[in-house]
Amino acid sequence: MSRRRAVALLALVAVLLSGCGRSPGREADVAVRPLALAWQPLTLPAPSGPPGRLLVRDAVACVDRWYVVGAVADAAGDTRPAAWSSPDGVTWTAMRLLPMSHYGRQHVLYSVACRDGRVALVGAKSGGAHGNPRTATWRQSPDGALTEVAAPFELFGGPRAVNVARIAAGPSGWLIAGSRRDGAAVWSSADADRFALREGVAELAGDDRGRTSAHDAVAGPSVGWFVAGSLLPTGGTSLLPVAWTSSDGVTWRRWLLPAGSGDGGQAQRVTRVGAAVVVAGSRGDGFGAWRWDGAGWREAGAFGAAAGPGVAWVDGLTVAGGQVVVVAGDGGGHGMWISPDAGDSWRPVGLPAVVPDGGDSAVAVAGAGDRVVLVADDGGSSRVWSARIGDVGR
Repeated sequence: MSRRRAVALLALVAVLLSGCGRSPGREADVAVRPLALAWQPLTLPAPSGPPGRLLVRDAVACVDRWYVVGAVADAAGDTRPAAWSSPDGVTWTAMRLLPMSHYGRQHVLYSVACRDGRVALVGAKSGGAHGNPRTATWRQSPDGALTEVAAPFELFGGPRAVNVARIAAGPSGWLIAGSRRDGAAVWSSADADRFALREGVAELAGDDRGRTSAHDAVAGPSVGWFVAGSLLPTGGTSLLPVAWTSSDGVTWRRWLLPAGSGDGGQAQRVTRVGAAVVVAGSRGDGFGAWRWDGAGWREAGAFGAAAGPGVAWVDGLTVAGGQVVVVAGDGGGHGMWISPDAGDSWRPVGLPAVVPDGGDSAVAVAGAGDRVVLVADDGGSSRVWSARIGDVGR
């Protein structure tokens, strides 16, 4: 099972993928011819060690470097962590990794963030008597190597663990979004070395209004943090999209995101474009976006439509060329969309290859300048592409 599916199933045991109608504008989305980008296939060199299949899971860009993270899997399915860096998003070099634990030597690195030219990561490997994920963070040393950070087992695992989702970086440090038995939770650190768990926090955690889950985070346009997630109301069967804001990562305010379609959904990814913050996730029978206007949230444009029995999930959200780029799985396959106006309108973009939505498939996207890097694993092989956005879609 892919990590995206594990998170989705944990977060929405009761989700019903039903809908009575399409949201306004979604029929037009289906009819528009996809934009054609000049995708350039890229090559990730094999890391040192035994040969195996590359597993790509996430990508990020900051300052003058690009990063792709994942793992290498041998014929028996055993894994070891892997990561690559690039000065231009085209030519790549395998990075040196220094695992510190038994499970760290088997990690699949699945989330990466960057600040001040250095990255921090989250990796995991299922193991132990119950097969639960053994999660840890990694940080980049001054010499460029990635080192696993030793941490107490119950910091990310233990009897209260549910999931550790994604890591984000900002001026004040690092924040990881995820969930514990009480609901949504975060882990924060000033240096990506020692993370402090904040669970059971008022407004962030679940309460008599329902159970919460957190899926992604981003630093605010000025200070603070934004977290995207969902709420399963007490006695309800459909999830609702929510977001949280915090000036310090300690005290949080919850926002129930507006959904004019009335069909519920989840806020699954969040990014910043200029002074705006854009959230994307499942909404109604497809996907939709919301935008922060400085004082509250408003509903933005819809895109895509559920096409299969799987969970509709936004896998990646980034900005390139001043435009918002999203990749998502609709239950049948993966697609890409682009928005020139911070989420108000969307147009489909043709992917360089068909990527099914299911099993161990994974898709992610990173952007910087006018370039995007797309990573995809179809469950049998992994590939990486690059393209320039330019003025496409304006």
